[in-house]
Amino acid sequence: MTVFSEPGAAAARQEGMPVYDLVGGRPALKAAVDGLFTRLLADPELGRFFPGGVGEVHRAHVITLLGEALGGPERYRGPDLAAAHNGSLISDAHFDRTAAHLDATLGDLGVPRGLTDQVIATVAGLRQSVVTDR
Repeated sequence: MTVFSEPGAAAARQEGMPVYDLVGGRPALKAAVDGLFTRLLADPELGRFFPGGVGEVHRAHVITLLGEALGGPERYRGPDLAAAHNGSLISDAHFDRTAAHLDATLGDLGVPRGLTDQVIATVAGLRQSVVTDR
């Protein structure tokens, strides 16, 4: 599934569109989050963080959080990230592995490299709230 085409994205960037719009808005973020969680649950190292799977509420929180972080109209009102991840023993290596899965997911969706890099850079800003194994 291709989210959008590169020529359209390049033109949109010149107009100053937020990354949220460039990736295709909420439907594209939903596809990315669904793909990401499929990968995380299948990963032997990361799947253990989700012993009961990932419910729709959790997925919706992640979609909304990303939507806001990427400049969309979304407003995250879910649990505090640091509090939600406290005690999870998530390491920098786990965070990096998750980011690699997100990178691969975005590639599978047809997101161009430059735009994927912007998404990953935005997500990297969440590291301090998610990594708890310090």
